[in-house]
This record gives sequence, structure tokens and C-alpha cells, in this order.
Amino acid sequence: MVYDIRTDLAKEAVEVWEQGEQAEKLRGVEISSGQVEGLQREVIDILSDEGERSLGKPRGRYVTWSLDVMDRREEAAFTRSVEALAGELRSLLELKEDEGVLVAALGNADITPDALGTLAAESVLVTKHLKEQLPGEFRFFRSVSVLRSGVLGTTGLESAELIRAAARLSGCSRVIAVDALCARSTDRLCRTVQLTDAGIVPGSGVGNARAALSAETVGCPVVAVGVPTVVDAATLCADLTGRAPAGGGQPLFVTPRNIDSSVRAAARLIGYAIDLALHPGMTVGDVDTMIG
Repeated sequence: MVYDIRTDLAKEAVEVWEQGEQAEKLRGVEISSGQVEGLQREVIDILSDEGERSLGKPRGRYVTWSLDVMDRREEAAFTRSVEALAGELRSLLELKEDEGVLVAALGNADITPDALGTLAAESVLVTKHLKEQLPGEFRFFRSVSVLRSGVLGTTGLESAELIRAAARLSGCSRVIAVDALCARSTDRLCRTVQLTDAGIVPGSGVGNARAALSAETVGCPVVAVGVPTVVDAATLCADLTGRAPAGGGQPLFVTPRNIDSSVRAAARLIGYAIDLALHPGMTVGDVDTMIG
């Protein structure tokens, strides 16, 4: 394939490599997969510079979960999905009992396919101020802050700058960045969650890359959580026809017609998973009660 394929998903980057003309083995990358509670899970570990160059992504662990059980409306699908993602988040965060977390909600709230982060923030329990004001009553909760960083066009500031400042002021030990992603396949739109400890480059999937969010730029480890909501039209066309589309013009992106409900459902799932990951012993029912 000679055309560029735009995707934020490490799983799809591996697929592109495997379908390409490279004769050599994909080196510096380890891949494993399996099922947990009926949910498909795939892990891609990028371990070396060679692996980074091959897949075009920084080294780290990339975990992809399929949300097919939600589409099939299986019994307790939401609860099972939330608990699976929460367990994955806990593993990637490696938090100690007294460490605080900043949840960075990325994206543009006025554009539905880009509103995943801000919508997910609506379901995240903000506790930092409560622990400071009522330490006894909230002693079993972790200190959690939320920042809706907006986009450069509306704030005049890079998200990385705002998040770095907020992380310093909140005294957090980890940042969870939530953002919408770009996929290669329409089958994965709003049906896949990717979690990674490699941070994130906001806007990279749609050709508008901003400053990276990583341990180096923010000052503490960054775990990114994302759901693909758009497909690059040129990539889709090339996949269907086997060749790059003729002509230039403005880049176009394709999104499902039910994007409003799909993004809200995915955002709620992520918000609940963050709550369960950060507050031990909490259940989906508890979150329902506390966020009203």
C-alpha cells in the first residue's frame, strides 16, 4: 500500500504493517490477546526504537478493548465493560493509596465527535476539594481533580500547557487524558476503547497535532484513554478501492449518523470506569447514586 493511512489505534498500525510489503518481521513489538468476562482484549507493547519507527507510535503499552457486548445488549454489558476498563486503568496507573489524579478532558465540546473528553468528565467524581474540606467524611476517596482544557482556538493556550500547570497546582501523581481518536475502520467507531501509558498527542489523528502529553511534558506519568469517533475519508476511500484518491482539497472525516448517542454512551462508560479505578470498593450503582 502506497497511500498514507491515518489512525490513532496501535492495533490498526499493526494491521497496516502486516498488510504492507515489508518482508521483515515486526521487531521490538510484543502482541497478545484474549477474552476477559466475554470482552475481547488485545495488548501491544512497543519496546524499542525500532518498534516505534515501525508503528509510528512512542514506546509503551497499548490495550484495546472491544465494546461489542454493548452493541449486542448482552446482560450486564455496561457493568462488565466498566469493570474491565477500570481494572485496566488501575494496572496502567500503578497508584499508591494516597496519590492524587488529574483527569484531563480533551477536545472541543461544541463538536460532537470531538466531545468525548468533556462528556466523560460529567461522570467523573471530583473529590479534591471535598477531601480538603471534609477529610473525615471523604477519607476513603482518592483526591481527584478535573480539567476541561478546551482547544487552542478557543483558549489561546496549548492543552499541554494548561494540563502541566493544573497538574502542578493540584499536586497530582498521575494524569488521565481522555480524548476522541481517529480510526482506519468504520467498524471500530465508538466500539473500541484504547488505553495506553504512552501519553497522547491531541489532534494527531485528524492532522492537527498539538504538543504531546507525556511524563516529559506534563511532569508526571500520563495514561490516555480514547475512543475512535471519526475515520479519515481518504483512508476509507483507499481501503475500499486499493489506491489513494485523486486530487487534493480539504481533508474530510466520516462519522456515524448516530454519533450523538454513541459518543455520550462511550463517554459515560469511560467516566464510570475512571471512578471505579480511582476509588477502591466503589460499584456502578454507587456512581449512579453520587452523580445523580
